[in-house]
Amino acid sequence: MLNLVLFGPPGAGKGTQADFLIEKFRLIHLSTGDLLRNQIAAETELGLEAKCYMNKGFLVPDSIVIAMIKTKLQENKDTQGFIFDGFPRTVAQAKALDELLNENGTPVSGMCCLCVEKDELVNRLLTRGKTSGRPDDQDVSIIENRIQIYAEKTMPIKDYYMEQNKYHMIDGMGSVEEIAHRLIDTVAAL
Repeated sequence: MLNLVLFGPPGAGKGTQADFLIEKFRLIHLSTGDLLRNQIAAETELGLEAKCYMNKGFLVPDSIVIAMIKTKLQENKDTQGFIFDGFPRTVAQAKALDELLNENGTPVSGMCCLCVEKDELVNRLLTRGKTSGRPDDQDVSIIENRIQIYAEKTMPIKDYYMEQNKYHMIDGMGSVEEIAHRLIDTVAAL
């Protein structure tokens, strides 16, 4: 089973590139944001619990997110693998994901990090903000803050995967197709 962690700052193109990987390798895209929204909409026990935290402005605890991921893994036992997008965001989450996947005998195959220059990230997000309607994609100071938070809080998991020889840097500059080719070539070699 091919299990990929797709990683990169806001605006790196993770969602766009995930589509290429899904098509090429027949993987299931596991976006924690989508999982949370779907579980809440379905009013599952985990969804209702997550909603309580979100309604109070708190982050959903890792234990709830991991339980949602576990459910998704169990529902898709016959898949070729998964792309984890938006999770893990911390070393603690990466360790929890490893434990869950190792229980199923399907460890993380690799972590692919889309690396993009800051100015390009800002431009991409501002462009997306014109059509997405997302307020956090329309203000340069908010965008820069999101990029800074990523660098401080999320980037440390790079070292976690480097220690396991699972970190793969992908040049995220250039056309969507050029980036996709680099990413697909890296994943094919795993």
